[in-house]
Amino acid sequence: MTVDLVTVAAVRRMQRLAQRITAARPELVNSDASFGELAWNWGRGHAADGATWPCQLWSHGGDLVAWAWAHLPRRVRLSDGSVKDVTAAYLAYQVHPEHAELVDEVIGWYDATAAGIERTVLPSAADAFALERWAAHGFTADPAALGDAGRWTQLTERDLADLDQPVLPAGFRFRTADDAGPEAAVQAHIDAWSPSSYTAESYAGVRQAPGYRGDLHVLVEAPDGTMAASTILWLDEANRSAQFEPVGTHPGYRRLGLGRAMILHGMRLARAAGATHATVVCLGAPAHVAARGLYYGVGFRELSRDAPLIKAG
Repeated sequence: MTVDLVTVAAVRRMQRLAQRITAARPELVNSDASFGELAWNWGRGHAADGATWPCQLWSHGGDLVAWAWAHLPRRVRLSDGSVKDVTAAYLAYQVHPEHAELVDEVIGWYDATAAGIERTVLPSAADAFALERWAAHGFTADPAALGDAGRWTQLTERDLADLDQPVLPAGFRFRTADDAGPEAAVQAHIDAWSPSSYTAESYAGVRQAPGYRGDLHVLVEAPDGTMAASTILWLDEANRSAQFEPVGTHPGYRRLGLGRAMILHGMRLARAAGATHATVVCLGAPAHVAARGLYYGVGFRELSRDAPLIKAG
C-alpha cells in the first residue's frame, strides 16, 4: 500500500482499474471513478486543489485493485470574484468486485483521514455489499442530495449505431479545441458554468490528463464568434467507449438545439475514432429533467446511479 497525494501516474492506474471493471461489471463503476471522470476531475483541479487530495492505493499481484481519493475542505475562487468555502470532505473511490472486502479498509482510511469533518461519498446503488459496509460504519442516506433538487447522478449509455445527422442553426459551426485554441476553450467552459472556478491553469491541467485529445474537445461557434457550447470526449480505447464530460451551453444560446447537435456530432467523431459505445453522467433528480432530457432525446438510457451517503463530523 502507498499513501500520497493524487498524481497523474496514480490517475493512470485508476483508469486502468476503471477499464477492467467496465469490461466486466460496468454498473459497479462509481460516478467519479470512470475513465473520463477521473481524467477530467484530476486535470481541472489538481493545480489549485491537489494539496488537499490525499489518496490511498491497494494493489494485488502488481495490479491496482482499490483506491481512495479524499477531497478535503478548501477555499474555491470563482470567476465572478467570489469565494466559496468547502467545509465537508468528499471521497471518490473504487474497489474491484473480486476484492470487495477492501471496502472496509477504504472506509477506515477515509474516517481517519477526514476525522471530525462531515463526510460524503457516492457508491454505486448497484453495489449492495459496499452499501451494507458503509452503513455498518455509520454512513446514512444523504437527504439533501436525494431530494427533488438533489445532486445525485446517473450514468447513461447508448451504442453508436444509427446516429442522427447533427443540425445546427444557420451561421453556427462546429470547432475543436485544436483549431479554436486554449483561450476559446476556457471561455466556453466559464460562460456555460458561470460562476466557475475554471481558469487557463485548469485547462492546462486538463490537457495533461491521461486520455485528453484536442480533436475530441468539441465547441460550437456562434455567428458572432462566441463559443456557445462545448464538451470533451474521453476515449477509452480498451472498451471502445467514449464519455462526454463536461457538457455545457452558454446561457444566452440555450434552447436552440446546440446541445443536441453537439452530442450527435461528438458521437460521430467518437465512432470515427474507433468507439462503438458512449456514456454521459447527468443529474437524476426530478428537478433536473431538462439536463436528463437532452441525453434521453438522443438515445441515452440509464445504466446505473449513485447512492449519496453522509456521516456527521
